[in-house]
Formats: sequence, structure tokens, C-alpha cells
Amino acid sequence: MISVMVVDDHPIWRDGVARDLAENGFDVRATAPDGDAAVRIAATVRPDVVLMDLNLGSTSGVQATREITTALPDTRVLVLSASGEHSDVLEAVKAGASGYLVKSASARELVDAVHRTAQGDPVFTAGLAGLVLGEYRRMAEAPAGGAPPPQLTERETDVLRLVAKGLTSRQIAERLVLSHRTVENHVQSTLRKLQLHNRVELARYAIEHGLDRD
Repeated sequence: MISVMVVDDHPIWRDGVARDLAENGFDVRATAPDGDAAVRIAATVRPDVVLMDLNLGSTSGVQATREITTALPDTRVLVLSASGEHSDVLEAVKAGASGYLVKSASARELVDAVHRTAQGDPVFTAGLAGLVLGEYRRMAEAPAGGAPPPQLTERETDVLRLVAKGLTSRQIAERLVLSHRTVENHVQSTLRKLQLHNRVELARYAIEHGLDRD
């Protein structure tokens, strides 16, 4: 069972999301009304996924995301915000968020997003994934000409290239004729070797090394 924590400063919305997730089989371990509480409670309950609002008062959702993902590398943060502003999306991802969903998403989209986030997939409201990858391309200063990182196996590099192109694990498995589990094993191994936390960081690494251009 996937464990979650819901962080939002509006109690009706927070309780409603927690209830919907519980009804769909998630283990809702805690809720939090602000960023400070989110950081403190997350360290205690260690959820698989934190649903994080951005506007939380003195400690913003971006700061709380940064502190949680730094302290708890196995916990993934999915931002659930009313804002679809590009600057908010990019700041959240740079802070360590694995995905970004706007609050206009349907209940089904939310449930699917939490499942995919727990599995390690980057999840974004339509149109935002391209924004994030595009920004990483602009940030890349000196790509290594497509040479695969020497510490990765050939198959890990193949998987990394496809992660950088925005493919999910299932799409990568179909493309490389591998099982979904094998792809996940390669992704996790690559994350460990590169000392990264999630697929968004993995995609950024690949883009910065020119691996998305092959």
C-alpha cells in the first residue's frame, strides 16, 4: 500500500483530498497545514509520496519540498497547486519535486498521478513536462557530445536516454523489449550510481550530458 501525506493550508481541501485518497486504497499517514509542520511530520511518518501545495505561509511549499527531499531521499513530492505559472513549476522541480499537478485535475487523474509518482515516474499536468525539459536544455552549459557516462552499463545508458526523452518505464520497456521490472531496476541502479533522487533529476543529468539528442 502506498503511504501518503497531504499538505495544504485549506482544511476543507486538505481533508477532502485525504479522504479521496483513503477511499482509493492509499495509506494516508498524515496531513499538514503548513510547510514547517510538513517537514516535521514527514520526518516522523516517512510517507512514500507527499502531496504538496505551494502557498503555505512562512515556509513555502518549495522550501518544504527542498527540505523533505533532502532529508528523505526515498520520499517523493508531488506538487498539487492552483497555480500553473511556469516559474512556480520550475522552482518546485528545482527544489526536488517529482511532478506537478494543478488542482483542476480530476480525482482519477490525481489517483493515477500518486500511483505513478510512487513508482518513480515524473508526472506533470499536460504541457508542463515539455516546459521542464526545455528549461533543463537551456541550462545545459557544456554537453559531453553524447558520450555515455563511463560508470553506467550500456543498457543503463539506453534507459537513461529514453528517460531524458520523457518516456515512462512501460514505454521504455516496450521500446527496449524488456520487462517493466527490469527497466525499474536499471533506473534505480542509475539513480544510485549518479547519486540522484528522482527521474526529473535523472532527465536533467542526461540532458546536460547530451544524451537526449541521440
